[in-house]
Amino acid sequence: MPIHNGLIPREGFTADPVFKLLARTALNPVLLLPVYLLAKFTKKGEDLSILHRTAFIRFKALFYIALARYLSKKVSDGVANGWSSDKYNWREEIAVVTGGAGGIGGHVVKLLAERGMQVVVLDIQPLTYEAGPRVHYFKCDITSTTSLAEVAKEIRAKVGEPTILINNAGVARGKTILETSERDLKFTFDVNVFAHYNTVKEFLPSMIRKNHGIVVTVASVASWLTVPNMVDYAMSKTAANAFHEGLSAELKTRYNAPKVRTIVVNQGYTKTPLFSGYHNSSPFLVPTLEPETVADAICRQIFTGRSGQVIAPTFAKVLQLVQAMPHWYSYALRAKGQNIMTNWNGRQVVEDLDSYYADKEKAPNPEESTVLVPEEN
Repeated sequence: MPIHNGLIPREGFTADPVFKLLARTALNPVLLLPVYLLAKFTKKGEDLSILHRTAFIRFKALFYIALARYLSKKVSDGVANGWSSDKYNWREEIAVVTGGAGGIGGHVVKLLAERGMQVVVLDIQPLTYEAGPRVHYFKCDITSTTSLAEVAKEIRAKVGEPTILINNAGVARGKTILETSERDLKFTFDVNVFAHYNTVKEFLPSMIRKNHGIVVTVASVASWLTVPNMVDYAMSKTAANAFHEGLSAELKTRYNAPKVRTIVVNQGYTKTPLFSGYHNSSPFLVPTLEPETVADAICRQIFTGRSGQVIAPTFAKVLQLVQAMPHWYSYALRAKGQNIMTNWNGRQVVEDLDSYYADKEKAPNPEESTVLVPEEN
């Protein structure tokens, strides 16, 4: 199914289409500029601006706000991409998607394959959808550098050298701080954070040599707002955000590869098995997202061939400001989230972590393990 570009999203009528409409109209300087020029440089326009002075002052303020917003976005894009462009022939690109057997990752895989590129899925679970000839599945545990190195060698031999890496795999345990065991914490960080290091160390060097490629980091809005029973998850997603920021800086200052693009994804609650039972208290402002919606947003940014940030839903952009808000508001906002995970019963691919890590420690290679699940929030 192609990327959805309709005015009304899959989630129905929520705040998102309202915000998008405002961005395309009232906050669009291209639309406002002709009216502003007519008011400033025509006799009739001057007369009307004097006659309706208050309205004109407000319109002028809106125009300058829209113009500042537009210029800020342009400068941000330029800085993030080193004021340079790069050419992508999608039929020649090779993408790796961790946790691509289903959920958000599965939809990303299908969209990339529809563009004609070869797509490699790294997952411990079998594919949950019918894959075409351009999709290549490799059973792999990305938390093990040894396993990953072996699979990467096979990928290069059978498919080619990847030019796009999408770190999408992730897990959540849904426990309070005191309930979270040492292995719960280790497991969360192994998949949600350390695996990013593993895959980047394996696939980034070839991108650096070519000064061409894209690395996508799937984080979460949880990296901006921590609520009860999601502390370990939020910590890991905050770390993923930091990983993206550091990688972006190192590509420019350490590896001399400014055309290797980086994209970070901060998505809200998504309707997948990983967050089954999650309570959404603001369905209009922060709607529950369909996996296809998040996949569309990720691929839309990838297809620009440029670095950037994906935030969904639109209102989630406000959550970036939580750290800058006064404590009377930020503390109350986090406490308000106490009911979000009360009835959470998200899917756990590995239920018994004690046995899992015991088996891993007994293995001939202590890095060997058997878990990789798709990111579904």
